[in-house]
Amino acid sequence: MPAAVPFNAFARGAIAVIPLSLACAPWGLLAGSMAIDAQFSPLEAQGLSAIVFAGAAQLVAIGMVKSGASLISIVLTTLLLTSQHLLYGMHMRPTLSALNTRWRMSLGFLLTDEFFALVNHYDRETFNRWYALGVGLTFYIAWNLFTLAGIVLGKSIPGLDQLGLEFSIAATFIALITPVVRDVPTVVCVAVSLLFSVWLSYLHWESAVVVSGVLGMSAGYACKRLGVGQQ
Repeated sequence: MPAAVPFNAFARGAIAVIPLSLACAPWGLLAGSMAIDAQFSPLEAQGLSAIVFAGAAQLVAIGMVKSGASLISIVLTTLLLTSQHLLYGMHMRPTLSALNTRWRMSLGFLLTDEFFALVNHYDRETFNRWYALGVGLTFYIAWNLFTLAGIVLGKSIPGLDQLGLEFSIAATFIALITPVVRDVPTVVCVAVSLLFSVWLSYLHWESAVVVSGVLGMSAGYACKRLGVGQQ
């Protein structure tokens, strides 16, 4: 039956993203519990995950709200921390350009690091929109369910944000990055980013993550332009 083809593709996408969804469970728990601790109502906390859906940037924004930061600084910081999505969108534009507006907007909303990691290697001929929807929608639902759990547990388990759950963020990105480190420019990019992020964080730079990322990408790009590590 024709209807089985979209369903099978959707199911494959949903299954493929389950490990990454589970890895982000502590992350979602933190999003819910931190929002409650920052005096968000349960509805506001859940709405933040349902509408903003921004992962690490969401956690940072909640922390900034709790510390009394201005709206402008919160917005600018969030834009900087999520700026990689612009690159993701530009990279996937040739693949998604054949889809209608409804599909492009839907997949654009569901675009995350995890989504990009699982979908970006498909070209226009092999890309399956139902597979992509399965990846994105499953992760979105999981994120919101874990946020809901964090909202509930945040009221009953004191000090949930002190359990080291934020390490799941680092663990997830390690799992995403490791498979694509296949050449010298990429190794240089990762190494420079890591070194500068540690050093600048030690110096208490608020923009350590952004600056180290830019420096790492610049170093990797320079290596590629110079032909370092290429036969």
